[in-house]
Amino acid sequence: MAFKDSSLLQRIAVALFGIPLIVFLVMAGGYFFYGLIVVITLIALREFFGLVSLKGHTPVRWVGMMIGFLVVSSFIFERLQLDFYEYLLDSGLQMPIFSQLQLLLVVILLGSFLTQMVVLFQRDNSALLVSAGTLGGVIIIALSLGTLVGLREVFPANFPVAKFFPSFTGSYFDTELRSTIDQWGGYTIMSVLVSIWLCDTAAYFIGLTFGKHRLFERVSPKKSWEGAIAGVAGAVLGMVIGYSLFIPYLGLTHAVILGMIIGVFGQMGDLVESRMKRDAGVKDSSSLLLGHGGFYDRFDSLIFVGPIVFVYIDFLILS
Repeated sequence: MAFKDSSLLQRIAVALFGIPLIVFLVMAGGYFFYGLIVVITLIALREFFGLVSLKGHTPVRWVGMMIGFLVVSSFIFERLQLDFYEYLLDSGLQMPIFSQLQLLLVVILLGSFLTQMVVLFQRDNSALLVSAGTLGGVIIIALSLGTLVGLREVFPANFPVAKFFPSFTGSYFDTELRSTIDQWGGYTIMSVLVSIWLCDTAAYFIGLTFGKHRLFERVSPKKSWEGAIAGVAGAVLGMVIGYSLFIPYLGLTHAVILGMIIGVFGQMGDLVESRMKRDAGVKDSSSLLLGHGGFYDRFDSLIFVGPIVFVYIDFLILS
């Protein structure tokens, strides 16, 4: 009993410190949110490489970490470029401008080439498994989490003002308008996080109370279809609340669809990570977050959900 009480206190302590910090950084946006995602990415990537290593072949960690950092950084490149160009213009220097997508492509290609070159000179590892483990971690962890930075940066930098404010006659650079749109960006990310939390909470308690039909027993014996359905309902509720209170640009239909996407794919992300941990023979990806496991454990749903939400909002709603 004392062990359980200690574990519960650790979980509460981590939550009391972590949740307000995350809320602050998400709402602050810009380099603050970028910094948060960089930290989460690098730690989760390190944990992923640790799981791969347990299979007997160590990824090229320094290459993976470097490329992972650059992948996430490519999603804030436009902000960096604009801030940096202010100094260039003042100094009279001129440099060619290339796009965020171009930078991302170059980083991934160079990372692939560098990984293969390093593997070429290794003797004691499997070239196939080391290459796959290194680049797989970059794609699964860094690219997926980087899309959250990309989504946050849409607000207000590339937000289509004319589409949502057709009667607005002021300047696009109007301070009040930009502040409103920037807050929408923060609340969008927060709505996704709350939806994932409601999904996990509903799935756990409903599954614990009413769960009879196993969802995927080979991977996660305790998960049930009853819990999974409740999880989807919880995620939909989270996005509908977010739309109703904070992000009117979304619309009810899109809120419901996004909630269903988060509910389904968030739980799939949890199952995928469980499968990887089971393959590696461990319960948690690490013990960094006392009582919560590792960063990969805590953000596995977000890793799966982030890219889909980014594509849906940026390409379908805002385009």
